[in-house]
Amino acid sequence: MSATKSLTSALQKQVLRLEDDLRRRVESDPATRGRWVAEHQQAVARGRTASSWQAWRDDRVTQAAVAWVLTTVFVRFCEDNILFRPVWIAGPENRRQEALDAELTFYRSRSREQEDVTARDWLLEAVGHLASLPATAALVDEHSALYLVQPSGDAAAALIAFWRERGQDGALVHDLTDPALDTRFLGDLYQDLSEHAKTTLALLQTPEFVEEFILDRTITPALEERPLEKFRLIDPTCGSGHFLLGAFDRLLDRWQREAPAMERQALVQQALDAIHGVDLNAFAVAIARFRLTVAALKAAGLRSLEDAPAFRFHLAVGDSLLHGYGQQTLQNDADLSGFAYTTEDPGPRQSPESGAGPAGTSVIKLRVGRR
Repeated sequence: MSATKSLTSALQKQVLRLEDDLRRRVESDPATRGRWVAEHQQAVARGRTASSWQAWRDDRVTQAAVAWVLTTVFVRFCEDNILFRPVWIAGPENRRQEALDAELTFYRSRSREQEDVTARDWLLEAVGHLASLPATAALVDEHSALYLVQPSGDAAAALIAFWRERGQDGALVHDLTDPALDTRFLGDLYQDLSEHAKTTLALLQTPEFVEEFILDRTITPALEERPLEKFRLIDPTCGSGHFLLGAFDRLLDRWQREAPAMERQALVQQALDAIHGVDLNAFAVAIARFRLTVAALKAAGLRSLEDAPAFRFHLAVGDSLLHGYGQQTLQNDADLSGFAYTTEDPGPRQSPESGAGPAGTSVIKLRVGRR
């Protein structure tokens, strides 16, 4: 795999270029601008933001730019590690020409149906494939920041060209091949991909030794004291999912020991059902979801996302202090909790009788700052 520092630095530049393009797209399209202005006005009226239109717009532009860049990261990771059969961008190296040929065929076939076919449409084909797979559909569902605004054809072409760059030796500059399918490098991207988002949202990933230290003193003793069935853990500021991944490993190990006869995929789902995560940052949740998808794939003994089941994940974009049952009873919060951005997924509220979780559930809450 390419050095993560060099990859992160290179992708930072791609985000900045996309931000410029997307900002122009918002301001030049009356329909998009009108939709954004209406959402900003509603957010101001409901107390969800005090930012000016320009500052709020720039925050949303950053979310959209990062979403497009991250989606290409996910696609390249899947291509390079052969997690699905088609290729759209570049990899692995011996299939680069196949990706080029597939793109050319796409343009030829689509040009008969519509005049303006661009690289954006080609990237949307990859997005469509993710949406078609049960295991990855949630990555690009209706709450994805991808749909806030789409890049121009030229900007999409530049992003694809970035991933196809070759060094002097002829090899791809950026290679995400990893037999171990380790996704921790995505934590670096979460923290550093956008300087604007890092400053605005105080992004800082938790070091691995801190994660292990905290889990050793929370979930491990909790599992010793409580029944495994209906055990639940929630990280209300989950970030890129370090704690969720660590908890998943420990829960799966416990399920394997307590239910050795259970079918492997069912064991994986039992562990997934125990972990819940929420974050304000849409691309943080996208990273956490992708990392858990890959972790579930590995744990289930699978190597293809196309053969994987529709794993259930309990992740949501939103404000854990505002959304959820009972939050509207907090003083002065009625307006706040009654409003959600298009990228947020507050989900169904639980009934008063259910308390913090399903009947009989043991709930462990992790809250140790930004992830």
